[in-house]
Amino acid sequence: MISLSAALSMVKVIEMPLGGSVTLLSMLPVCMLSIMYGCKHGLLCAFLFALSQLAVNIGQLAGWGLTPAALAGCIVFDYLAAFTVLGLSGIFRTKGAPGCIAGISLASLMCLANHVVSGSIFFAAFAPEGWNALGYSLCYNLAYMLPECIFTTAGAAFLLKNKHTSRLFRVISTTQE
Repeated sequence: MISLSAALSMVKVIEMPLGGSVTLLSMLPVCMLSIMYGCKHGLLCAFLFALSQLAVNIGQLAGWGLTPAALAGCIVFDYLAAFTVLGLSGIFRTKGAPGCIAGISLASLMCLANHVVSGSIFFAAFAPEGWNALGYSLCYNLAYMLPECIFTTAGAAFLLKNKHTSRLFRVISTTQE
């Protein structure tokens, strides 16, 4: 699932000029893994996905001319934290399909929040004149994260409602984590 997410992340439907993109459901496999096996396994796998995204994009990131502190902050917020929170998608997995959709939505919102924090702090200089850093970061990151979240949630809803695939994503264990 991690490899599938990494491969799908390379299929970019829309690519933003300063990083970020709408991909072909790249978050979905990691989110579904968290739903299948729980948040503990989901967070580990999502962290490995975060590392894969960092490895693929580190060259582009290093080319932006960020200070060492800004580069470290960008790595933490835009990669490690932003992608790792996808592992929380399974937080409501015992509540059926609506719980799974709620978990994916929450994880996507947390991912967006990490990107907005990073943009507000480390990319404030890119804000157009007259914009505050937080407003610019929120608008910029919503431009690609909102469609990405909608596509991921729709993909999950399709898989969870389809009789042929829903059984693949049934909760493996209902024990509390």
